[in-house]
Amino acid sequence: MGEKAFQDYYPDELSHCYGCGRLNEQGLKIKSYWDKEESVCIHEPKSHYTAVPGYAYGGLIASLIDCHSTGTAAAAKYRLENREMDTLPPIRFLTASLHVDYLLPTPLGGPIEVRARVKEIKGRKVVVEAWLIAGGNVCAKGEVVAVQVPEDMMLSLLKK
Repeated sequence: MGEKAFQDYYPDELSHCYGCGRLNEQGLKIKSYWDKEESVCIHEPKSHYTAVPGYAYGGLIASLIDCHSTGTAAAAKYRLENREMDTLPPIRFLTASLHVDYLLPTPLGGPIEVRARVKEIKGRKVVVEAWLIAGGNVCAKGEVVAVQVPEDMMLSLLKK
């Protein structure tokens, strides 16, 4: 994918998240992009994310759904406001609620695709539904309620 990922627009001060922070050396460094009205993230996890041999542990699955969904919430809010993702003040979201249903064991050893769609945008709240696909199967579904970081808090974080 040639375009910049949602996470590539995050200011350096806000790029340390374990799941999506490009500056976190031990993190997952996920990348999310628009695919029409859905967002997509392709991630190939390392073998140390094992639950039982050959399968991913649930925390990885939840992290992928969580960070992809909060990134999707931010990108959707920029779209709604008809703004480019590199305009100020930056729009970022934190997780208020994360619900994951594990449907099938998620195989390791290949790419995992996470897709998401915005269900609702209401003020500072965005509800995102997501599904995780591996080996051609939907292995998990999730819903994230993401809340926009207030502008005054965002500005104080950028000053640190």
